[in-house]
Amino acid sequence: MPQDANRPLLDRCVVWGERWIFSAGFNVASGMHNVSRIDAEVADIARLANAGARVSVLSHQGRYKDGSAQHLGDVAAYLSGRLGKDVIYVPENTTDSAVDHSHALAPGGVALFGNTRHHPGEEANDPVLALQFARLGDAVAVGGFSKAHREHASNVGLLKCIPGWAAMSMLIELERLSPWSGTDPSVPSLAVLGGVKPEKTLVGLRNFSHTYDVVVPGGAVLNHVLRAQGYQVGNSELGEEPERCMEATLEILGSAAARIHVPNRVIIARRFGETFTDPREIRIAQGVPSGFAIVDFSLESWLLDLMRQFAGIGCRAVVAGTPSLYLQGFGHASTHLLNWASAPRVRAILLGGDTVSELPFAGPTSTGGGSALCYLGEADLPVLRALRENAATPWTET
Repeated sequence: MPQDANRPLLDRCVVWGERWIFSAGFNVASGMHNVSRIDAEVADIARLANAGARVSVLSHQGRYKDGSAQHLGDVAAYLSGRLGKDVIYVPENTTDSAVDHSHALAPGGVALFGNTRHHPGEEANDPVLALQFARLGDAVAVGGFSKAHREHASNVGLLKCIPGWAAMSMLIELERLSPWSGTDPSVPSLAVLGGVKPEKTLVGLRNFSHTYDVVVPGGAVLNHVLRAQGYQVGNSELGEEPERCMEATLEILGSAAARIHVPNRVIIARRFGETFTDPREIRIAQGVPSGFAIVDFSLESWLLDLMRQFAGIGCRAVVAGTPSLYLQGFGHASTHLLNWASAPRVRAILLGGDTVSELPFAGPTSTGGGSALCYLGEADLPVLRALRENAATPWTET
């Protein structure tokens, strides 16, 4: 296990009746279609409860700013089934009533408290909010690898307030990612970036352009690259921070050590919100007309040659984000890259909850998209730094 995380939860002797907070990263979309982020944390929660701890679980789902933060009652019901015991759902998490519920838990009892992103201060790492969360327990086990790259009140903030330990789910993810971390001149490497989140450009494109041999942008990342090179992209997806990503892409392209794939031919379709019709192939030099969006792309012959070469001699590969609109039926690039990533001598991993749920892949996966990108590039995360600081703090025994 990585040693930089400090104080694994397994090293902590849990005392019967102790009040623990478990900082989770469930973030399961409504409908509960992909529950892998819950499943990853069940063993840690069970270990605390089986040792007689009273466990208050904090998690997030959606975003405060766009109103997508929903209640977590369905998550509590699912967690009950996985743990084989009733998990109480408490919609609040900062009130005196919520604190009373945490005290009322019997040893071995588990309660899931309200969505942390119902508070605007969660994503801002508000120290007052963190102190309110901290009233739910006397120690915190930090899981939630999917948000380990974010300084939030329910993870980094809590670690400023009470003693903390790294959940095994966190350490397992770090160990799983280690073969794809950093630069390894002994083996060729290829990274595929897709999806719409800004971090795929701001973190993924920046890091892989210096640590991997080849980068294949797709999704919004490709659209940023094309814009930076002066191509018209019409109504193609640019994500939440298009200008910031554009500025970063210009800088990255000017200093990249990797060979970055830019397709000469793309598939475009007329865009009506999230609906796409009238698909056609064009040369990107023609520019994407207004009302149309890039939905897929062709792989250049030089890339196909390198992929065959890499697959023959052995290589490592990362797929972080779906490169084309696969679920909408535009799967040319995604299918070709996935088939290659499944070759016997290609050691590949898929990163991110959306990527894992959207793409058919039988190899290793990690649901921590942004966190994984940060860790692969920097070998560190805000939560790991906070855990190290927490371990060095002389906490007063309660």
